[in-house]
Amino acid sequence: MDQKIVEDIIKKVMDQMEGAAKAPEAAGAGRVSCDSTVPVELSGRHVHLSEEDIKELYGAPLTFVKELSQPGQYLCKERVRLIGPSGVIDNVAVLGPARPKSQVEVSLTDARILGMKAPVRQSGDVEGTPGIVLASSTGLVGLKEGVLVAARHIHMSPDDASRFGVTDNQKVSVHMDGERPAVFKNVIVRVHKDFRLAMHIDFDEANSCGLGKAARGRIVGITQEA
Repeated sequence: MDQKIVEDIIKKVMDQMEGAAKAPEAAGAGRVSCDSTVPVELSGRHVHLSEEDIKELYGAPLTFVKELSQPGQYLCKERVRLIGPSGVIDNVAVLGPARPKSQVEVSLTDARILGMKAPVRQSGDVEGTPGIVLASSTGLVGLKEGVLVAARHIHMSPDDASRFGVTDNQKVSVHMDGERPAVFKNVIVRVHKDFRLAMHIDFDEANSCGLGKAARGRIVGITQEA
């Protein structure tokens, strides 16, 4: 075979191989790497209290028990009863430190037990949410608003956000590798210098995909707004 023809064939094959190697890179442009995994933590029902409501319920400051995964957040010894329009949930965890406004975070299942329709919101966004009665062994507090279902979210440091190619308040899709794999959309990215990398979901969401201990989620893309 003519040497020129052999060289042309080799060049053509090499060009095709180079193009195939670049294709995945081009297809992934502007998307989060499929290897971007984050630890997943289950967030059970809990309450954040204002200083005023802490005093009314317990008559003393909250009692520290242990640090939580996010710096500055901790579990307290105190517990509280949730009293809704048609149901009660006892022994609910109280988290510190105190906040400007009291807030109750429950799952959709919890909200049904209490007899209310709680909206899915970011933590702290309590305006227009349902109210509830909080009770301890020594006090009672009525909240005019404050009950919500926490939107699924990922805590990230600025370095994490840069590494994953995302920004604060952006929404991503996360593949959950449980017994019943699923993709969670509209997972809110929350970026702060003090945050540690962790995705937070509630027990309803975890049970829906059969997540176990040491679960991880894989960010597979940016959620496109409708």
